[in-house]
Amino acid sequence: MLRFAPSPTGDMHIGNLRAAIFNYIIAKQKDKKFLIRIEDTDLSRNIEGKDKEILSTLNLFGLLWDELIYQSHNFPKHRNFADYLIKKNKAFYCYCTKEFLERKKQEALELKIPFRYDNSWAEIQKSQNPNPVIRLKGSDEPICFNDSIKGDLEFAPNELDSFVILREDGIPTYNFACACDDMIYNIDFIVRGEDHVSNTPKQILVQKSLDYDKEIGYAHLPIILGETGKKMSKRDSASSVNWLLEQGFLPQAIINYLISMGNKTPVEIFSLEDALKWFDINHIAKSPVKFDIKRLRYINREHLKKLDENQIALLLNSKDITIGAIAKLYLEEASTLNEIRKKIDMIFSPKNIMAEYEGESFEGECKKLFKVLCAMEAENTECLNQYETFKNEAMQRSDLKGKKFFKPLRILLSGESHGVDLNSLYPYLRFYLKKILQIKGEE
Repeated sequence: MLRFAPSPTGDMHIGNLRAAIFNYIIAKQKDKKFLIRIEDTDLSRNIEGKDKEILSTLNLFGLLWDELIYQSHNFPKHRNFADYLIKKNKAFYCYCTKEFLERKKQEALELKIPFRYDNSWAEIQKSQNPNPVIRLKGSDEPICFNDSIKGDLEFAPNELDSFVILREDGIPTYNFACACDDMIYNIDFIVRGEDHVSNTPKQILVQKSLDYDKEIGYAHLPIILGETGKKMSKRDSASSVNWLLEQGFLPQAIINYLISMGNKTPVEIFSLEDALKWFDINHIAKSPVKFDIKRLRYINREHLKKLDENQIALLLNSKDITIGAIAKLYLEEASTLNEIRKKIDMIFSPKNIMAEYEGESFEGECKKLFKVLCAMEAENTECLNQYETFKNEAMQRSDLKGKKFFKPLRILLSGESHGVDLNSLYPYLRFYLKKILQIKGEE
């Protein structure tokens, strides 16, 4: 079984989504079950409703799970495991207060040495502290494991001092709950971010102490860098999956991009189903990858091109196939649903003829041509059927020529002075001329 284990403490980060995608793909490739484990052990940071939002997002991306569990439901099992470790003398009660430990950390800092917990401290404050934590005894030997991306990794005993597995309130710590649940659900392979590399030896130590000898596979994904070259943080808008969706990026395009980051793929544009046939976690680059919004925009446009008029219209919340056809034309210059929506909104909104377009004003010409076009629309003559006859009739009636005709015509029909070829656009616009012919101030 493979698992994706999000915490309901905030919006989903693209790094988390990338890990979810890879776990899902490997599960399908190996014909294993895909488990979602909501890691809700940090009760003070959990945000109500975030779990549902996470599940909704995974569903939107087609990452359908076979099992869903909440980590907090396993608290009784975690406590039983802790009791077992106490009985086997592999864990112990620690009565150190937070103030005592903080003093020790400061002393280490002043001596310029790494802070390490000393097991002899465990009962020094037993009379002062009625609520001890439980610590797992540190390792006497190196902890080694193979990472499918980073290769063989080794952690020396001095890097694994005795650590807390059960807090004073009986709530398990992250590493303990995680290690126990990976045992309980017989997890085979784990893909997660490289910020978890230091957690992995602790989790392996927990499992070894519990006499669990199954060797779990690991792959720790390199961090994703922002445009500045620093680690992408929550402050970077593009790091949020919700933000990308709100901007009009398609789930299938985001998947395409995240799979291709730091990875040589056999084709440039592909679906999740395509990736199931050739994806190999061992081919992911070891070095950090930079998030390239321009690259994502290109991939998004290519996926939009694959959709038919009906599909695009529905994505734009319209049942009118003509809107979908107009949207397809705007893929020459737009790459997200929001950009397309903006272009279409400009067509059907009152036009600002008083504005300057490319440093020039066409107000007078727009007013003159507007009257001509309104008259033509009202007459509903055959000249409206084809762009050439429509254009020629409008030019003749307005007595405008060249740029003084074409710029105002484009402004009145599209709200812009340049863009998609009117010859291609007009066959769809002609059905809506009455609605399109509006100018600001005369609504």
